[in-house]
This record gives sequence, structure tokens and C-alpha cells, in this order.
Amino acid sequence: MKDPRHPAPDAMSLTRVLAALSDPVRLGVVRLLADGAELGWGELRAPVAKSTLSHHMKVLRDAGVTRTRQEGTRCYVRLRSADLEARFPALLPAILDAAATDDVGADVSTAS
Repeated sequence: MKDPRHPAPDAMSLTRVLAALSDPVRLGVVRLLADGAELGWGELRAPVAKSTLSHHMKVLRDAGVTRTRQEGTRCYVRLRSADLEARFPALLPAILDAAATDDVGADVSTAS
């Protein structure tokens, strides 16, 4: 991955954020990152091919939901909670609560 682009908070689009969060795999990734921890891409386990997971990670990044950083050959991702809260107050907690209630994205986990 070369020089990932992240939208500034004021450039985040509600429709892009909602579209990014509309997929169960992407929502599962966001649920994992909701504790504020940064995870390596290699730690993520999802019921999709690695190339598909990579696409999901790009969608989340391009929408401004996550921030990706590269360190050597490894990529790390974290949730942009503060930016999302500043731009769309209470949106992320509401979506995370609903996802937990409906168990959406529960099949996404980290390597143990």
C-alpha cells in the first residue's frame, strides 16, 4: 500500500460513512476497533478472502471511518472515533449499539 489517503473530518460524507458501515464484515471490523486499539491487518480474521478483506479496509479508510498506517511491510488500522464524533455526533455509538444488539459482524475477530 502506498501513501494511504484519509479524508479530513470536514470532508467526510454522511452517505459514504453510512455506506461503509452497511456491510456486516466492515461493521465487524469497526466493532473490533471500537475499543480504541490499533490492530495489524494480519490480526484480522473474517469469513472472506484476504483480497476481499483488503477491499473492505479500503472502503472504511476512504470513507474516513478508519486510519491506516504503514510500518515497513505491515499495515495497522484504528478507528477514527474522535473525528467521526466531531463530524456526526452520536452516530457511531448508535450504530455500534445496534450492531451489538443484532450481533452484526460477530464473525469478524482477531487472531488469538
